[in-house]
Amino acid sequence: QVQLVESGGGLVQAGGSLRLSCAASGIILRFNVMAWYRQAPGKQRELVAAITGGGSTNYVDSVKGRFTISRDNTKNMMYLQMNSLKPEDTAVYYCNTDLRDRAPYTWGQGTQVTVSS
Repeated sequence: QVQLVESGGGLVQAGGSLRLSCAASGIILRFNVMAWYRQAPGKQRELVAAITGGGSTNYVDSVKGRFTISRDNTKNMMYLQMNSLKPEDTAVYYCNTDLRDRAPYTWGQGTQVTVSS
């Protein structure tokens, strides 16, 4: 059974940084195209960043230059380094497969990121 557990969220002032972590069990992350998503109150979930098995990355325009997605194959973990955070980055962040590549695994609880102005 696949389990994805997100952590690392919190409350931060605008301009600050956070590093989110995604711990995976039941799958090997490097064999999947993985992604970070976020869902703000009243909005649809959106893809923020994705990483392929080969390490290629892509980002939604609103986070380019500020967020970095990465993966540690030895730990089977995925990360999202978020710098220069803005209030509009406030959302619950989730990790899962890239839905453009395959259907998602069961969604985890996510981790709340709140950026104050």
